[in-house]
Amino acid sequence: MSAITRDALKTALLYGLLSIFWLVFSDCVLPLLIEDSIQLARAQLMSGYAWLALSAVSIYLARSRLLGFIGIKARAQRDQDLQHLRLAAAVFDSTLEGVLVTDANGVIVHVNRAFMSITGYRQDEVLGMRPNKFKSGRHGPDFYERMYKTILAAGQWSGEIWNRRKDGEIYPQWQSIRSIKDDRGSITHFVAVFSDITSIKHSERELAHLAHYDALTGLPNRLLFTDRAEQAQTHARRNKQNLALLLIDLDHFKHINDSLGHNVGDEVLKAVSERLAQLMEKGVTLARLGGDEFAVLIENPQQAMQAAELAQGVLDGLREPFLIDAQSLFLTASIGISIFPNDALSAEQLLRNADAALFQAKSQGRESYALYTEELTAHAQRRVELTSELRRAIVKKELRLFYQPIHNLHTRRIEGVEALVRWLHPQRGMVSPGEFIPIAEQSGLIADIDNWVLTEACRQMRQWLEDGIRLSFVAVNVSSRLFGRGDLDRRVAQVLTETGLASQYLELEVTESAVMDDPEQAIEQMHRLRDLGLKLSIDDFGTGYSSLLRLKRMPVQKLKIDQGFVAGLPDDEDDIAIVRAIIALAQAMGMRVLAEGIEQAEQAHFLLKNQCELGQGYWFARPMPAEQIDWQHAPVFAST
Repeated sequence: MSAITRDALKTALLYGLLSIFWLVFSDCVLPLLIEDSIQLARAQLMSGYAWLALSAVSIYLARSRLLGFIGIKARAQRDQDLQHLRLAAAVFDSTLEGVLVTDANGVIVHVNRAFMSITGYRQDEVLGMRPNKFKSGRHGPDFYERMYKTILAAGQWSGEIWNRRKDGEIYPQWQSIRSIKDDRGSITHFVAVFSDITSIKHSERELAHLAHYDALTGLPNRLLFTDRAEQAQTHARRNKQNLALLLIDLDHFKHINDSLGHNVGDEVLKAVSERLAQLMEKGVTLARLGGDEFAVLIENPQQAMQAAELAQGVLDGLREPFLIDAQSLFLTASIGISIFPNDALSAEQLLRNADAALFQAKSQGRESYALYTEELTAHAQRRVELTSELRRAIVKKELRLFYQPIHNLHTRRIEGVEALVRWLHPQRGMVSPGEFIPIAEQSGLIADIDNWVLTEACRQMRQWLEDGIRLSFVAVNVSSRLFGRGDLDRRVAQVLTETGLASQYLELEVTESAVMDDPEQAIEQMHRLRDLGLKLSIDDFGTGYSSLLRLKRMPVQKLKIDQGFVAGLPDDEDDIAIVRAIIALAQAMGMRVLAEGIEQAEQAHFLLKNQCELGQGYWFARPMPAEQIDWQHAPVFAST
């Protein structure tokens, strides 16, 4: 029971008691006071009029108070309702989300300021219209039918929808629609609240592009290429088709970055990607996997020759110079090819086998392509095993240093020795340098091997000198990796100090290719080495990128004629011409000449006759341990 009801009940009871008291007073008390019946009747009548008047006044006062109270409450409620309406209107008009209100028939009755800002429509342009005015055309009737059924069943719907602005632009919205019902459960209005998600969609596209495309070239990256390769492989297996993968690696691209800078290197990569895209046919996927490595996926090639023809076309296309910052740059590439299902049964294996074929192409001298074979896989596995075993060999001191005597062709005596590393494998015996040196260079172990060879050779040379053996020098080959580090002079100075060998007894042999990696830095380092007092020679002269201008600047005392030119002596006219030219060049520049690979007396005689001073090869002696060298050995030349 409410307080008002209780108060009303108390008032009624009080009024009833007063009425009874008044009646008792009129009927019982007045006869005792007034004996005259006429006077009594008049008094009772007046008493009734008095009660009537009193009741009327009481009812009037009570009604006045009640009406006053109700009016105050009504005004307070009205003020509160107005405050709520003003607050709701402010929120409705200030929110960043667009709001659209329709009646039960779908006619627009109200929109807010954000709606007008997002859509471009004014309020008077949409009131009385229907929301289908904003349809983009991207959604069919089924979409809107499902939406309306969801609203009727659940009372609301939320989702992504594409609509059209006033200027015709189609844009994405995230929209929520809710139905409004009255007390009887009948729908009176629909309210749609939406936000423009164009920027979100744009960010999603940018993120997707960054995740799947190379930022520099715009080509698909490794992630997207692998995904496409897997899809293509699945399709090829289902339809019993072929699939070819070409792995393209630029030759000596590091030289461009080191000599011209990474900015130029980036421009070269962009130019290469454009050139490759022009060489590709329709339906071929071209991607940049990273660095200077590109990949091509050919779906359903007619035969392996089609992939080979494309590879040759790429090699030919890259031979044309690239014009970067007003200078012409020349590039070559090596390409590895693998075919599904002949070479691989999965996309991952296809890519791995193409990499093995690429290694084969580089081993063949670069600027070529190679197709994958099972032999290449076995070779790659063997390389991995040898790398692990070679790392162990360095730790367990399985390396040996052999020495090959270098004879003075005039005096017939041993003038020096060349230090050559050998690997005594515990199971396989002596491993050929041609087998493990390339692996050491590729894995980076060559630097440790070079340091060990340099130290051991200097220590042995000092021992020979202390034993009274008359030698002029010990020659040590320097790998391009060690030479390219730029601190070879400090390392050599440290080794000479540790072993106590005088610098004039050490000769370092440097290949032309090592010098060409960075000619200016190489020449500067060679001068620092010469300042230490040791000797320098160019190994395999004539087989690399010979430059007489650079040779003139090099502080070199000796040229070694490569055994490839010696092998044809004394009959091959081309070899004769080349050897004579090298000897004449060296003499003109004040250098000594050493011919390697001498295996016949006739070769030695020809070289001596043509003023070649030094020679080494199997005809003199094979490489051997230090203790096995015959210092008195003097080979007999053929008679003239």
